[in-house]
Amino acid sequence: MDRNNRNAAIAALWIMIAFGVVAFLMPKIMLAVGDYSTVAAGAIAVFFVLAFFGVFWLRGRAQRNRGN
Repeated sequence: MDRNNRNAAIAALWIMIAFGVVAFLMPKIMLAVGDYSTVAAGAIAVFFVLAFFGVFWLRGRAQRNRGN
């Protein structure tokens, strides 16, 4: 495994850990926000899913722009 692949794997691991922690806490977050507004709770869930894919999309775009 060369340096670029190792760095990419480490970055992906940290991103997955961060999103895993948020996903673990998501039910509590949605219940807390849902007491205020069900629409806001749904929007948080949608934002979480979009952010998950958006981070990897942006990372891939940055890698492609660097020529990797």
